[in-house]
Amino acid sequence: MAEKPKSMVLGVVAAAVFAGLGRMVIQKIMADKAARETRVTAPLNEETRAKISRALRTPSK
Repeated sequence: MAEKPKSMVLGVVAAAVFAGLGRMVIQKIMADKAARETRVTAPLNEETRAKISRALRTPSK
């Protein structure tokens, strides 16, 4: 009997999935790095701190 040819579909699909996941991980790392470098935070004044504190202590309905 002749041997069956091996299907390459599984290997191609696995390579595509692996490449897609790798690309997503690299994009996430680059986005996190860009977010860290461009983060702009201003110091909070007392009025803003008081508003935040009141909002956290007051239960919302």
